[in-house]
Amino acid sequence: MENQTVISEFILLGFPARLELQLFLFVTFFLTYLLTVLENLIIISLVKGNQNLHKPMYFFLGNLSVLEICYISVTLPKLLVDFWSQNKIIPFHSCMAQLYFFIALMCTESVLLAVMAYDRYVAISNPLRYPAIMTYKLCFLLALLSWVFGFSVSIVKVTFISRLSFCGPGVIDHFFCDISPVLNLSCTDMSMAEMADFILALVILLGPLSVTTLSYIYIITFIFCIPTARGKKKAFSTCASHLTVVTIFFSSTVFMYARPRKIHPFNFNKIVSIFYAVVTPALNPLIYCLRNKDVRDTLRRNMDKKCPGQFLLPWHSCQNQAHSTNNGLNKGTGKNNGTSQLFPHPFIHLGSWFGKHEC
Repeated sequence: MENQTVISEFILLGFPARLELQLFLFVTFFLTYLLTVLENLIIISLVKGNQNLHKPMYFFLGNLSVLEICYISVTLPKLLVDFWSQNKIIPFHSCMAQLYFFIALMCTESVLLAVMAYDRYVAISNPLRYPAIMTYKLCFLLALLSWVFGFSVSIVKVTFISRLSFCGPGVIDHFFCDISPVLNLSCTDMSMAEMADFILALVILLGPLSVTTLSYIYIITFIFCIPTARGKKKAFSTCASHLTVVTIFFSSTVFMYARPRKIHPFNFNKIVSIFYAVVTPALNPLIYCLRNKDVRDTLRRNMDKKCPGQFLLPWHSCQNQAHSTNNGLNKGTGKNNGTSQLFPHPFIHLGSWFGKHEC
């Protein structure tokens, strides 16, 4: 302890490599970031702007898309800057802030996925009473509970870690401030911080995972009771995309966080971290678009409305064609088709997503 220096900033080692590999990694992560943001904005726009998606399942999907944008924005922008920066320093308070938001969003996602599993259970097991059970008020409260719970748990976890003293040289062998690499720099007794973090990780991950598992046990039981093969296929298709997302998310996060923290194989940890911090947010919108018929059909209809020949016609011709089409629709129905709003804010007019009182 006498020769150790207490530090107030860290160095994120990231991915040290040759210039050619650094360039390849930069382009890969940059395109992944743009793709993830664009995919999730499209999902938010589809859910907000299409009446047939104003249902509880897609309300939660809209929340998940907002979360994924925030989730990947916590880590990737700093990593992209560090690829071209000689100074990879991150101040202590910035590191704790990054750690806080990353944990908060991860905890929120685990609870939100459990809520979505419960929604699928109600839809399949009790379809006649589904609109009466999953009202707009209940959907809003469940989504709000997910966000509040995740951000509250993160406060406790980061508070324990921030009270530790950290010693030089302060090099974090990771591409963002994650729990395990930060704890390895502590030069004080961290048994209390490790224990609190481990217990909270079990609660926040295994709790929602248990709810999700029980929901799918009941869902599978009900599906097997359906007499026709077509009915079974239709019932399973409503939850297949969610089940895929749940499997990917919980398998990686439970492996990383539901165990003691002070571990050493960081190169392997980086690979796993890339999977759940970068790859998963990029895959989730694709999974929902490819596996969910309602989302696919809605996306196809919206693309058809945007002037199918826009890549062959001049831009002004495409605009004129769309204007003429809208005028024809307005004369016939007296209503605006409302397709001009691209990427509206996801929290504006929440009540209109489900009607006046219920989903």
